[in-house]
Amino acid sequence: MSETILKVEGLKKYFPIKGGIFQRTIGNVKAVDGVSFEINKGETLGIVGESGCGKSTTGRTILRLLEKTEGSVIYKGRDLDELSKKELRHLRTDMQIVFQDPYSSLNPRLTLGESIGEAAIHHGLVSKGESRDLVLETMRICGLSDYQIDRYPHEFSGGQRQRIGIARALILNPGFVVADEPVSALDVSIQAQIINLLSDLQQKKELTYLFISHDLGVVEHLSTKVGVMYLGSMVELAPKGEIYKNPLHPYTQALFSAIPVPDPTFKKSRIILTGDIPSPSNPPNGCKFHTRCSYAKEICKEEIPEYKCVGSDHFVACHLV
Repeated sequence: MSETILKVEGLKKYFPIKGGIFQRTIGNVKAVDGVSFEINKGETLGIVGESGCGKSTTGRTILRLLEKTEGSVIYKGRDLDELSKKELRHLRTDMQIVFQDPYSSLNPRLTLGESIGEAAIHHGLVSKGESRDLVLETMRICGLSDYQIDRYPHEFSGGQRQRIGIARALILNPGFVVADEPVSALDVSIQAQIINLLSDLQQKKELTYLFISHDLGVVEHLSTKVGVMYLGSMVELAPKGEIYKNPLHPYTQALFSAIPVPDPTFKKSRIILTGDIPSPSNPPNGCKFHTRCSYAKEICKEEIPEYKCVGSDHFVACHLV
């Protein structure tokens, strides 16, 4: 039986809305609203959804880059909220993140070697004098050349910068990595290289990924399980083969109908969603998706659907299932 490395239960992250002369809290943006899932060791959970659905906020809240509003995050049997600052600092080496934008995530004043080696020195894994050998080894693993170690970020292409971002995360030898849309800012051919690199590194280093993306093709290639988020909530979660073959939630069906097919003669039935995405500061009552769902019934407008297992690790939150 696989070891559960990460367990997230009822995770919420609300951002207060201030208003009035005294800047009192008059509401909340419900960026993440009761998300639950598990990831086993060596797996990749891909999270997909439209922009603004809370994917990136979920990843950052799990790592405590943002403090949660409610819920629990259990990593290797330990509740991250109960850790002291010293314990959390020690755990940082085992939980890393690859940021979406390879341009803004690098300090333009630091060379490649300084950017990659900074965290290893800070956490006491190596001294400043010994860091160069470790940096060079990590660079080679990530497809970078030794002669690039003294160059600055502006001298690299987007794909090379993302390799630097991956190297920065891997130099600490983590077990769990949040990849926050790591290929969305790259050309398609470069995307393939980075995806293949992440896949190879996972095999070599036994990594566990939380892979955040809006590209369903990329997620299908890399993921073991796929979760679909809508307006801060997880609406469906299942093993990759199951969810792509048999999507149950109407929102998942609409998303998957937009996946392009590499055959110009094949006519695909596209599901077009009507209406705008509701505001996360004022989500609809009942099922959040009912305002755009062509199958919505009265119960969908009144009651929040239960997030339930419908067989073979397939979870869905829908009254119609």
